Amino acid sequence: MRIIRHIPNTVLFNTIFVSVNILMASTRFSLSRSVQPILKRPPFSSSPRFAPKALLKSYPCPLWSSSFSFCVQTLHHSTSPYLSSSSSSSSFSSCSSFSPPSMASSFTVDDSVGSNPLLQDFDFPPFDIVEAKHVRPGIRALLKKVESDLDELEKTVEPSWPKLVEPLEKIVDRLTVVWGMVNHLKAVKDSAELRAAIEEVQPEKVKFQLRLGQSKPIYNAFKAIKESPDWQSLSEARKRIVDAQIKEAVLNGVSLEDDKREQFNKIQQELERLSHKFSENVLDATKKFEKLVTDKKEIDGLPATALGLAAQTAVSKGHENATAENGPWMITLDAPIFISVMQHARNRALREEVYRAYITRASSGDLDNTPIINQILKLRLEKAKLLNYNNYAEISMATKMATVDKAEELLEKIRSASWDAAVRDVEALKSYSKSQGASEADSLSHWDISFWSERLRESKYDINEEELRPYFSFSKVMDGLFNLAKILFGIDIEAADGLAPVWNKDVRFYCVKDSSGSPIAYFYFDPYSRPSEKREGAWMDEVVSRSRVLSRNGTTARLPVAHMVCNQTPPVGDKPSLMTFREVETVFHEFGHALQHMLTKQDEGLVAGIRGVEWDAVELPSQFMENWCYHRDTLMSIAKHYQTGESIPEEVYLKLLAARTFRAGSLSLRQIRFASLDLELHTKYIPDGPESVYDVDQRVSRKTQVIPPLPEDRFLCGFNHIFAGG
Repeated sequence: MRIIRHIPNTVLFNTIFVSVNILMASTRFSLSRSVQPILKRPPFSSSPRFAPKALLKSYPCPLWSSSFSFCVQTLHHSTSPYLSSSSSSSSFSSCSSFSPPSMASSFTVDDSVGSNPLLQDFDFPPFDIVEAKHVRPGIRALLKKVESDLDELEKTVEPSWPKLVEPLEKIVDRLTVVWGMVNHLKAVKDSAELRAAIEEVQPEKVKFQLRLGQSKPIYNAFKAIKESPDWQSLSEARKRIVDAQIKEAVLNGVSLEDDKREQFNKIQQELERLSHKFSENVLDATKKFEKLVTDKKEIDGLPATALGLAAQTAVSKGHENATAENGPWMITLDAPIFISVMQHARNRALREEVYRAYITRASSGDLDNTPIINQILKLRLEKAKLLNYNNYAEISMATKMATVDKAEELLEKIRSASWDAAVRDVEALKSYSKSQGASEADSLSHWDISFWSERLRESKYDINEEELRPYFSFSKVMDGLFNLAKILFGIDIEAADGLAPVWNKDVRFYCVKDSSGSPIAYFYFDPYSRPSEKREGAWMDEVVSRSRVLSRNGTTARLPVAHMVCNQTPPVGDKPSLMTFREVETVFHEFGHALQHMLTKQDEGLVAGIRGVEWDAVELPSQFMENWCYHRDTLMSIAKHYQTGESIPEEVYLKLLAARTFRAGSLSLRQIRFASLDLELHTKYIPDGPESVYDVDQRVSRKTQVIPPLPEDRFLCGFNHIFAGG
């Protein structure tokens, strides 16, 4: 979610920070919510910290956290197979030999849709064969079935677990699995056809969600449980489910009169549509910028990894003979290339051009998100008023631990503590750049910050992040991460590629086993950037949760399945994926989210794993795992040179440790800007009033940025965290 995480060892400049924050904003489901949220929440995604991580589609993590990815995308999470644990069955003794009993088809479909993979019996979602043409008939057939099930539930509901919660969980889960599958594919394998199909059936899906969330028979049954003499005998998990369902029903408009409920439903439909359109515009605008460079002098300073990736991108765009050495090179706004340009390109004009392109994404022409932002804020305020709240932030806080006042108080405390340090950061950059003869030293602009920050860090700590890449090959990092999980949690993680269908050849599939060798969970990992079809950022989301009700054999709970998605540097040429240290942090962060989901022992599906966790608490496990990147034994176990196998030198480890808080004041303020802007827009901003959203951003930034944003800065048009999810 978007809780604040430890300030990253940061080398990311303000620019990169901004980029990554934007990159990492994702959409996710609110884990603190129960039934409704499970259908709608975005996944956990990493915050737009300045490292390539990303946009919402899971729980969007703190804007500056390396874990930005897990945080916010639950809303479009994909759900997975109905698997059950079986500690005694020999079929579970090895992931590779695992052969789960086929999942009984949950409903009958017409012959016309009988071959639709979305409606088939499966053990794991058929990600490899689902196409846009399956979405309309598949979702409509599914909605017809769950509507019928809801009709039956409302007729027979009683205030008891077997007659209320269990059938409700089955209805919710059916739709969650299929809709999650489709939305996940949109995030990682986007196409115009898939977008169109989802856009067409989305209103029908939202209509069902609203009907479910506003069901008075279900709401009254939950209230009856709460008021019954048996309430105190319920487990804490069951009490949490009941309380969450009652609160969610109220927030979904169950208490509204007919005319107001109709207005509320129209608002919800439009907000859902606008949210999807916002994220699509950001993706399209990011893909739209391309700059072909043929003169190597223009990109002087870019490391070999970036040159190789830029040439590889050029090849994919039709320049078949492009090479890292001779070009041509394609510069894009995709995180690995964008960040490399901002940090390393000596060509100041190129940095300025790329920076300006990035901060104005989706702010003009057919892709302009400005009117969408204004309409979203207007509708959110109308929704708050209908529910008798003063503003939309109060609705958001209703399912969190914090309050608006406490959040503002904490933000100001951190802002004031960070300001002087941030001023010193900027002065240090000016002084250092002047010592290097930089003509811009006395007037550093946004496109200079990342570049000179990297040079200063290299000088101060004698660390060159590009030179560290060979020590962080993807396979070695994953081996070390899995070994750490074994030490900490007593689990074994084994590759299970081929056991489940995947959506891209680079996607890995893993099985998690307990100390007895029995599978307890599974997860997918999609590690590499694919700017032509994949949303930027990083995130984690559930495919399916652990559940007693959805057990296959009636005795053991269904096993949880998760997916982790990153946008790290892909293999280039004959070299494996060589990661930056920030990319390593991001993987650890997302894995922390995944562990919370996969290692749960809670059998109540509506609060198992990452479900039912308040957004301002959900970042704990992800940030906990990030800290291990600085733990000596752990780092030494993952930092092995991909060619020689040698461990990273001890002195380099000590330098990484020392550099951990480099520019911490500036990075903290960057996060404070995002959070303060979010709160300001959702508490005090008046839609169609005297101030524009950009005026608000400039006003907030005067207190949160030592170097104020450019007048033409349109960062908000790419702020997926708050406008495309979560």
